[in-house]
Amino acid sequence: MNDYIAYCGLDCESCEARLATISNDELLRQSVAKEWSELNSAEITPEMINCTGCRIPGAKTPYCDSLCPIRQCAMGRQLETCGSCPEMKACEKLAAITNGNVDALHRLENA
Repeated sequence: MNDYIAYCGLDCESCEARLATISNDELLRQSVAKEWSELNSAEITPEMINCTGCRIPGAKTPYCDSLCPIRQCAMGRQLETCGSCPEMKACEKLAAITNGNVDALHRLENA
């Protein structure tokens, strides 16, 4: 599987946090921080927008690093992605992503 596919099936290659990180784009970091703050009703600063990808060694946003229940579960089970989990179809944690993102679900199903 493509290393830039997150445990949940999201495509890290197209994630603006990763793009800001790899290009060291401070304006993009500021834009992402503002957008994510509004979407999540939480203060997210540009300094938090550093991520190389969910399954790639290196920087992670604070949420992805230690708060994401999907990532924590998959790492604890030593799964490549949630696509290799026998409980994928019934997982409520994963449904938070895949119910609103059919592309993420297809990535996991076709892994």
